[in-house]
Formats: sequence, C-alpha cells, structure tokens
Amino acid sequence: MKKHIQQGFTLIELMIVVAIIGILAAVAIPAYQDYTIRSQVSEGLALAKELQTAVGEFRSDRGALPANHTEAGLGAATSYQGSYVSSIGWDGSGGVTITYGNKVNAAISGGTIVLSAATPSGAATSSSPLTWVCGNAAPPGTMTEIGTTSSASLDNKYMPSACRP
Repeated sequence: MKKHIQQGFTLIELMIVVAIIGILAAVAIPAYQDYTIRSQVSEGLALAKELQTAVGEFRSDRGALPANHTEAGLGAATSYQGSYVSSIGWDGSGGVTITYGNKVNAAISGGTIVLSAATPSGAATSSSPLTWVCGNAAPPGTMTEIGTTSSASLDNKYMPSACRP
C-alpha cells in the first residue's frame, strides 16, 4: 500500500498565520495614521512660506510689520488654501495662522498652528534679524516673539518636531 503524504496547511496553521497578521496590522495602522496626519500638517507650513516671505520683505523695506494682508501685498486669508488647509492669515501683529480643513483627517479638522515672528530684541525694526517660531515651540536662544505668540490647537503628536515644545 502506498502512503498518502499530506500536502498544504491545516486549518489551525492558517488561523495562526491570520492571527499574526491581524496583530501586526493592529500595531501598524495607528502609527501610519499619525504619519499621514503629520504629512497633512506639513502642507500648511509649506503654504505659509509665501506669507512669511512677504512679511519679511515688507519689514526689510519699511522697518515695520504690515498691518494687514493688503498692506503686505497678499490676497485674503481664504485665498491661501490647499488640499488640507482652509486658510492662512496674517494677523498684523506678528502671527501667521494656518487653519486646517478641506480634505484633512477629522483629528485635525478646524485645528490651527500660529507661526510668530521673533527678533533678538522683540522689536519689529528692519535692523534686527527675523525668524519664525512654529506652534508650541519656544523661540530660539535670546529671540523674543513680536506681538502674537506662537501656539497650536493641534495635539503635539501631529506636529512636526520643530513645532513641538
């Protein structure tokens, strides 16, 4: 008589493999979602560069910060939009506010990050260097924020490392 050799996997072996894949997916999916949200947040920081440049150029030319969008030569706050950003606005006193909306993840919808202008003396004159402080981060070194202080309504885990305290 010929012996029949078993081929393939038993039901138990297949169930063990499926369970292992399920455990790996349960760990990986939340981490991937946080990564996806952080990439959506970074879109706002990239779009804000135009406003930061316009404000910096205005300050270099005139020695003070612009009072509003029009004075800085910018469009309305809602004209600065992206897939995940609903508006980017200049408040006239040192802050660029990025508001998230449109197709953004529900975890950050309506959330904001404020980028604030900072100088060594806290003055808005054109003679001192200007830098931007992001979100909940502290100003670097001896820099002092001008007017509006940086802040964010987003959870720190969703913000780029430069914007965390």
